[in-house]
Amino acid sequence: MLIETSKGNITVEVFPSQAPQTVKNFLDYVQSGFYDGLIFHRVIPDFMIQTGGMHPDMTEKPKKAPIPNEADNGLRNLRGTVAMARMGDPHSASSQFFINVANNHFLDHRGKSFQGWGYAVFGQVVDGMDVVDAIVAVPRGNHGPHGDVPREPVVMQRVSVLPAAAPAASPKP
Repeated sequence: MLIETSKGNITVEVFPSQAPQTVKNFLDYVQSGFYDGLIFHRVIPDFMIQTGGMHPDMTEKPKKAPIPNEADNGLRNLRGTVAMARMGDPHSASSQFFINVANNHFLDHRGKSFQGWGYAVFGQVVDGMDVVDAIVAVPRGNHGPHGDVPREPVVMQRVSVLPAAAPAASPKP
């Protein structure tokens, strides 16, 4: 997967064997062009950068129905991994995703309870962590009820599927 942003390119490898429904959902959004033109709307140093749902004016783009949470797949929220964002309901993820900029073990699956589900990792940045780090370093502030919003929009100009390569079994350490 290639995420072309206004700060540079990020290449992501997805893990369909560990998160099949999540990867299919993500690829459906990518192939429809859904992500093109959306912004990184939540950027928090030492935590993550989030995207996949907001236009540059901070209005939310309509999305599809939520998918089941696959956080029990054995993958962990380590620096450089890509995971689904969600609301309080563990099974509320739809289009939004985030890239971990730190090891966020508290987001990992701990059990199939409301509090323990965690956030489903489904990919990993394989090139462009310097771009991720540039995004997390941008000045940010509030925009209406939203906090940690970049003061100048960081846009996903285009998200596309790269030619197939051998699928990875799990994230690299």
